[in-house]
Amino acid sequence: MPKVGIVMGSDSDMKTMSKAADMLEKLGVEYEMTVISAHRMPDVFFDYAKSAEEKDFKVIIAGAGMAAHLPGMCAAIFPLPVIGVPLSSKNLDGVDALYSIVQMPPGIPVATVAIDGAANAGILAAKILSVSNPELLERLKEYSKEMKDAVSKKAEKLDQVGYKRYIEEM
Repeated sequence: MPKVGIVMGSDSDMKTMSKAADMLEKLGVEYEMTVISAHRMPDVFFDYAKSAEEKDFKVIIAGAGMAAHLPGMCAAIFPLPVIGVPLSSKNLDGVDALYSIVQMPPGIPVATVAIDGAANAGILAAKILSVSNPELLERLKEYSKEMKDAVSKKAEKLDQVGYKRYIEEM
């Protein structure tokens, strides 16, 4: 079964990157998650990216902060889609990582989600896989319906109780 690789440069990124794993689990997509520093262990990183296709990864989600080289390096080595998740940091709040990931040179694209947008990275990976998986496409449609229903319920409650009480109950 095709899988998604989730990789991050530090275990401090786990809280954010786990949201990608949570979405993939919700949608029934197999994944493998690991921590590899492209800067501190380049040989291990190279082996990971080089062997990802053999492991049947169809998409890699790579989270990185600051200089954010991990997603771009994955894209340079792995021939299939890479989704970059810029991670917020204490200095520049993730804007540095966002710029680093979206400014890839021609020929090395990285799909990029919002800063700390790992949940959307998981959904995007599932959408990429759904192109050849009708069952997954149906699960994505059901997830969209669940989101719509949740918003509709909130709107109904607002209509019933008014905005002041609604805010108090939040």
